[in-house]
Amino acid sequence: MAPANDTPLRIEDAVNDLCPWSGKPIVPEALTLYNGATVGFCDAECRDKFARAVAAFEDALRARRVANAGLHQ
Repeated sequence: MAPANDTPLRIEDAVNDLCPWSGKPIVPEALTLYNGATVGFCDAECRDKFARAVAAFEDALRARRVANAGLHQ
């Protein structure tokens, strides 16, 4: 996932050296932007797994906020 301004992500800007899923070194083809920071992965599969996990957590947080606000009716 490239940033909104289409500037390519650079491996030297990554906040990590090892993939958080596999522990293997990150590669330039598997970078993403998360909360304004470049995060690297060992391959596109791990990058996409991260994106799915983030989306699931964000969905769960939204559902909790709605329930806590009493808007689930």
